[in-house]
Amino acid sequence: MNDTPHFPLSAVVGAEALKLALCLTAIDPKIGGVLIEGPRGMAKSTLARGLADLLASGQFVTLPLGATEERLVGTLDLDAALGEGRAQFSPGVLAKADGGVLYVDEVNLLADHLVDLLLDVAASGTNLVERDGISHRHAARFVLIGTMNPEEGELRPQLLDRFGLNVALSGQPQPAERTQIIRRRLDFDSDPQAFRAQWAQPQQALRERCEQARALLPGIDLDERAMTAISERCFAAGVDGLRADLVWLRAARAHAAWRGVREIADEDIEAVAEFALRHRRREHSSATSAPRPAAAPEPQPSPTPQTEQGQGQWGELPARALAVGARREIPSWPKKP
Repeated sequence: MNDTPHFPLSAVVGAEALKLALCLTAIDPKIGGVLIEGPRGMAKSTLARGLADLLASGQFVTLPLGATEERLVGTLDLDAALGEGRAQFSPGVLAKADGGVLYVDEVNLLADHLVDLLLDVAASGTNLVERDGISHRHAARFVLIGTMNPEEGELRPQLLDRFGLNVALSGQPQPAERTQIIRRRLDFDSDPQAFRAQWAQPQQALRERCEQARALLPGIDLDERAMTAISERCFAAGVDGLRADLVWLRAARAHAAWRGVREIADEDIEAVAEFALRHRRREHSSATSAPRPAAAPEPQPSPTPQTEQGQGQWGELPARALAVGARREIPSWPKKP
């Protein structure tokens, strides 16, 4: 898959927030990946593939939607273990993605237990395969990119929270931007190598900036002032658990490294706030927070003539009012013999 030319990330028109989120996860994969939400046709996979070029290996691996657990984590050959006394491991998708990008399209349609397993490995950086008392462990450090179209179903909140950052793409770019997107896509499709050569210098500058930020990252302190500010914001947002605090702090530090500074500033905290809170924030409408005014007594409806109601059992007609005069005595006629 490395031989397939990717559309350069630096040549993508617009989507500045998503490009920043992708670069931050490339700087610090411990952030926990990016979940991209948006309608069809918004180049979500193009952006994810462009990220692979910013990493050292350039590896880009796609997890098929119908993949099994063995396809994901790999398998152990028990016959080889019993006969030769060693565990023979057949690598899965997680092993192949080590050092690169693992892309999961329509992650909301993937089985929940596979999403849970995938996120566990992405957070730990290690994949452990166990079978009948035999185990194998290998490194699986990758940048996890998941995409989903909310119209096709949502992720469970427990899984949604496991993604580090969340970015939503708008489905309505401006006309001038749409024209530029189409023009660049046509140029790439007609001659990918020439297009990549045209954007080689901006792409190299972007790659070098990410490499410099990765080198600078360990020297940036996760200071008390930043932690306090982020914790207060998370508490105010009503998020569950502490994952938002940790992800936000890591992302702010990566943003500081992205700017080339050695200390987390307020602008770093603010720049990544929406990425960390969007899928974790509890929405409180004004209707639930503000007291409701006392309801005015509803006016009693005036009696409606039976002729205007026209309601009742299906097929039942209301009695029709007839004009009557003076009361008349009706004689009692004898019955016929």
